[in-house]
Amino acid sequence: MSGSPGTIAPPARVAFIGLGVMGAAMAANIRRAGFALTVHTRSRAKARALEADGARWADTPAEAARGAACVCLCLPDTPDVETVLFGPEGVAGGIARGAVAIDFSTISATAAAGFAARLAAERGAWLLDVPVSGGPAGAREGTLTCMIGGAAEAVAAADPVLRAVGRTLTHLGPPGAGQVCKAANQLLVAATLLAVSEALALGRKAGLDPAAMRAALLGGSARSFVLENHARRIIEGNDAPGFRAELMRKDLRLAAAATRDHGVFAPATALAAQMLEAMVATGRGDRDCSALGALVAELSGLRGGGPTGPAR
Repeated sequence: MSGSPGTIAPPARVAFIGLGVMGAAMAANIRRAGFALTVHTRSRAKARALEADGARWADTPAEAARGAACVCLCLPDTPDVETVLFGPEGVAGGIARGAVAIDFSTISATAAAGFAARLAAERGAWLLDVPVSGGPAGAREGTLTCMIGGAAEAVAAADPVLRAVGRTLTHLGPPGAGQVCKAANQLLVAATLLAVSEALALGRKAGLDPAAMRAALLGGSARSFVLENHARRIIEGNDAPGFRAELMRKDLRLAAAATRDHGVFAPATALAAQMLEAMVATGRGDRDCSALGALVAELSGLRGGGPTGPAR
């Protein structure tokens, strides 16, 4: 493509497609930043609050993209992104030449690079892969970490939109680079979660109070976000979904594929991925990924919330 897109600043129109827990919060922040907002999602009920706040509804992704300087996506998986971009009535059918699309989904890095090349060739539009970290709270507060892959000129143009949803913005390289970084993020979280689950099970089997053990570990070099947050959920038995295990399984499959694609020896990724498979296979797919602690406890002959728990 020739030329650079202009800066996308309020009150430019931004389309947002995919209004799950993360997407709806991010779209709301974009609206609050002063952008004109068009929305589309599979269930219009999820758009009602945004419509009440002035967002315009579009019946299809193509309609949402028409007239938008920026088109944002936040979708579950790689096939969903491909369909929304290039399927019947997809974004490619409505996006303008020179517009910037931002995909906040977590998908295959190889696919992300291919989608960017295809959108450029077919429509003369830019595509950034910008998976995020920070969870629902970060999405609501506009403090997400954005891992960005794509052309530098498109990143610069979309900066005001990205700053409406994120606090830490890091351009990591060409298309697909953001997804590689997100794969690294997820393998780190999952591998640490597995280690924390094992550590808590060890403490319980040895008769330690898990809450006291957690407090001690937080005071030393083992401190981590997972120990601080997920370990509390494990101890309290709170597996209400924040980030569902089935989604973490998907992300670990992507991470495992990325390590294979790049020839990385990755036993921790492989083990964490298999444990997420076990979570889903044992009916925990709809629970929070921290329910991995309950699975490890069960496999260790523990149950209940006490320091040791009665053996099975």
